[in-house]
Amino acid sequence: MDSVTRPGPTTVVRIREVSGGIARDRRDDLATEEPLEIRIQAGGARRTVAITMRTPGADFELAAGFLRGEGMVSGEEIVSIAYCTDDDVAPEARYNTVTVRLRGPLPDLPSLDRHFMTSSACGVCGTASLDALHSRHLPPIEATGPTVSPETLYGLPHRLREAQGVFGKTGGLHAAGLFSPDGELVALREDVGRHNAVDKLVGWALMSGRLPLSEHILMVSGRSSYEIMQKALTAGLPIVCAVSAPSSLAVDLAREFGMTLVGFLRDRRFNLYSAPERVTG
Repeated sequence: MDSVTRPGPTTVVRIREVSGGIARDRRDDLATEEPLEIRIQAGGARRTVAITMRTPGADFELAAGFLRGEGMVSGEEIVSIAYCTDDDVAPEARYNTVTVRLRGPLPDLPSLDRHFMTSSACGVCGTASLDALHSRHLPPIEATGPTVSPETLYGLPHRLREAQGVFGKTGGLHAAGLFSPDGELVALREDVGRHNAVDKLVGWALMSGRLPLSEHILMVSGRSSYEIMQKALTAGLPIVCAVSAPSSLAVDLAREFGMTLVGFLRDRRFNLYSAPERVTG
């Protein structure tokens, strides 16, 4: 194999900064954004299922989490995940192509008929309808489970931001954090795409045998969308919090499947859009 450098989460550039009418040249750290092609291979066949713009790092988790969210795998089918070394992949693109090997034949799912490219702003989007989720026979979140206090919720945005190492250098990444009901950070992933950050987190849980995440809280930077709620549902997350607004379809999904959705969580306030019984006090 040709010697190639694996892309990192940050890229250094030279810029000219102008402040108070004074210009100076300095270095700046940017969040790296590059495409990732996700392939699945089984039974002698191979398909490309998605191409997403992402921040390099935790690529295997991203692939596993994406496949889980789209209903293509439950976890046990995954034999291995590796960067592609096929002759049809240019050396400089090898770390931008991931192949997931599955047991048995290639899954025959309608979602595999779509080969789509997404931007980092939108993430890799699933079929945006509640009917599609019902057709996958996804169960609603159990009414029993964790409860959380308002004081614990107030502290989540600060803990999320405090743990964002790459954001601290670049100021340009979204984050998804997994918390315990008492507010302790369990895991965090960053990415230029908010949906990718959630996929990385779900992929980490899948690959470490932690699913379902029925005793945890998901906290995301930015807003909560249908896609984020879909990914949280497939991971069994009962509580999803965001520092910004939810979309109407995100609220519909949360109410339909019994998930607690918290929005505008900042400055010691928040809105509860569904299943408020999980928030005490």
